[in-house]
Amino acid sequence: MVIVWALAGLFTLSSLVTILRSNYNFGTVLMWLFSAVFIVYGIFHRQIDAFCAHGFGRVLKYIVYAGVALFVVLFVFVAVSGHTGGAQGNEKAYIVLGAGIRGEKVGDVLRRRLDAALEAWQKNPDALIVVTGGQGPQETITEALAQQRWLLERGVPEDKIVLEDKSESTEENLSFSRRLLAERGIAADEPVGVVTNAFHCYRAGQYAQKLGFTNVRTVPASMNLATLLPSYAREVFAILFMWVFR
Repeated sequence: MVIVWALAGLFTLSSLVTILRSNYNFGTVLMWLFSAVFIVYGIFHRQIDAFCAHGFGRVLKYIVYAGVALFVVLFVFVAVSGHTGGAQGNEKAYIVLGAGIRGEKVGDVLRRRLDAALEAWQKNPDALIVVTGGQGPQETITEALAQQRWLLERGVPEDKIVLEDKSESTEENLSFSRRLLAERGIAADEPVGVVTNAFHCYRAGQYAQKLGFTNVRTVPASMNLATLLPSYAREVFAILFMWVFR
């Protein structure tokens, strides 16, 4: 039972840290849900174990085991796949996928994406940087505008920054960016880097290919350990949704 209570505490702490460091999202909900499951089991484990010892309860137990096993496998897959790409230095553009801001301030997740994009661009300054993302409910400006200001403050020329400020999802980030790049003479078969955090790279790459980018490289940004659990947990469900419905 020590492990059960330790996990309950870990998930609760993770959700609290995430709320303080970024906008409320599905990953935070998952941490609260996981924490509640372990707390309930910790309190009622005798009754739950007795129910799961035979009949329908036993069937349900094995279904839960299968679900947990699938979750763990996908969690590891997401973790490994996020570190298989990288910029090669000949990209025509770097598309920075949007992430939540607070008011007008770039959050930790988005800042790390911008750090990775800036590092890649400094080695390849002829490339464009496409900053993406519209305005969410907890934001006073668009994510794209916040990113543009951040890059300008760090010396990126304004004519190297392309704003895509209408999108509300990863798929729209990439779809709208493709149109903007085409308007600037960059075709979908030319090398393009998609910049996002490591946990998000696999899904971003899949969407980019689906939308017609045929020479896309994912550029992984770092992750804060405090937000790692909710980010990867949320991404597991996002990948399942993509495989089933997209």
